Amino acid sequence: MWVLLAIAVVVVGFALRLNSMLVVTAAGIVAGLIGGLSPVKILNAFGDGFAGSRSVTVFIVTLPVIGLIERYGLQQQARKLIGKLKVLTTGRLLAIYLLIRQGTAALGLTSIGGPAQAVRPLIAPMAAGAAERRYGPLPEKLQEKIKGFSASADTVGLFFGEDIFVAIGSILLITGFVDATYGLQLEAIDIALWAIPTGICALLIHGTRLLLLDRQLDKLHAAVKADNEQVTR
Repeated sequence: MWVLLAIAVVVVGFALRLNSMLVVTAAGIVAGLIGGLSPVKILNAFGDGFAGSRSVTVFIVTLPVIGLIERYGLQQQARKLIGKLKVLTTGRLLAIYLLIRQGTAALGLTSIGGPAQAVRPLIAPMAAGAAERRYGPLPEKLQEKIKGFSASADTVGLFFGEDIFVAIGSILLITGFVDATYGLQLEAIDIALWAIPTGICALLIHGTRLLLLDRQLDKLHAAVKADNEQVTR
């Protein structure tokens, strides 16, 4: 049970807004020391984990390509495209992306979207373009709020969608840990089936939040406009 103190390290570190990589590393070291591992074994565990998950860093290869297409006007074209589709508001666009992201993740296609591949070059500019069509030039406060909700649509969709796919790493980790620790024969399909109600709830709850985003933007834009008028006076 003392090993769970590592979770407290993560909570405190994130609450203090420290570097996430340092916080997770410190939590791993704390868990290893409490578990009776020597510093050498802890270092070996970090090395084995990095060597076994090198595929996680494959997305770095795509960054130069994304940078090039952004340089040649990808974001501007995305804004122009969404400007022509008057039916799509910022909230509706992000809700549709949430549905697509969660649906594809449930089928095991977790690499289709992502902050680097989709949110920054496409989804966030399109969401901002929909807002600009409605409100005109956006103040920084509105831009940051739209960026945050764009990232949340991707994160929530992936997090609650991938566990529905049987062969995802998180499910295999859970089954392996439970079987080895408690001697149970836990089937991956059972975890995936139990993840479906949670995924549906996440889709409905966060989808509703995204659809209500338009009202929030209306109020925020009105407040920012009023503040600007007071400053000019």
